[in-house]
Amino acid sequence: MTSAPLAARLTVPTGPLFFPVTAYGPGGALDLDVYRTHVRRGVEAGAAAVFACCGTGEFHALAPEEFEACVRAAVEAAQGRVPVVAGAGYGTALAVRYARLAESAGADGLLAMPPYLVAAGQEGLLRHYREVAAATPLPVIVYQRDNAVFTPRTVAALAGTDGIIGLKDGVGDLGLMQRIVSAVRSEAPGDFLYFNGLPTAEQTQLAYRSLGVTLYSSAVFCFAPEIALAFHRALDTGDDATVRRLLDGFYGPFCDLRAKGPGYAVSLVKAGVRLRGLDVGEVRPPLHEPAEDHVAQLAQVIEHGYALLEEDR
Repeated sequence: MTSAPLAARLTVPTGPLFFPVTAYGPGGALDLDVYRTHVRRGVEAGAAAVFACCGTGEFHALAPEEFEACVRAAVEAAQGRVPVVAGAGYGTALAVRYARLAESAGADGLLAMPPYLVAAGQEGLLRHYREVAAATPLPVIVYQRDNAVFTPRTVAALAGTDGIIGLKDGVGDLGLMQRIVSAVRSEAPGDFLYFNGLPTAEQTQLAYRSLGVTLYSSAVFCFAPEIALAFHRALDTGDDATVRRLLDGFYGPFCDLRAKGPGYAVSLVKAGVRLRGLDVGEVRPPLHEPAEDHVAQLAQVIEHGYALLEEDR
């Protein structure tokens, strides 16, 4: 598959981008049946794309054979209705290996996450992502965060690289993002995609939209797809009252709760999926489960979020 079809499909504002959690059974092994159910429900609920085995999907905790099995299961569950993008990361050699495993499992694209541990210079980062992009015909979205933060010139060079179609931003520096958008527009004109990849991206999406960034990841979609869809629809239609109501009454309290524990951007989301009736198991170490009182608070936040939707009916 070439990069054009994926790029075209992801620019259609049909719904949030779905980052499913990875399901484990009671003994901690993969539960692919539950995982397929989770992915299928997300697609049927209105996801625009499935990003399998990425940050929310605990990419860091998966062995290569588990990763391939999960990506294949996601592809099976999606049934070609939406693109399936798989994570790829660590050092260059392993990132290339994961990219090829994703290709063999039927993925439509890759989300290239930061290299493991090292704080590399721009030249090394550029070489790393170019080697990942050259490893398969799959289109690549580069994830900017942590130890992989780019200058505008580097992003322009990435945008001019065959196979690299977009940048997902997990840094939140809007001034840098504006300079990146301007540099790519000047030096590598074309259809380059930008994504808001901050945790609970809805909370910052109004600011990103002012830069022309309309695509964003939605962890909330994992456990409250109706809320995520209502927010997405309100953004698209200019329904500012609904946007404000959901930000103030649901997303803000959820972010406050998420800030109460390290790793809650994943473990709290997984707890939310369980609260909504699908037993996807616990997170794997080094992440840990949320405190019981935090899970109870999450249940209240979710209940209030759905009550807000009822007010619109």
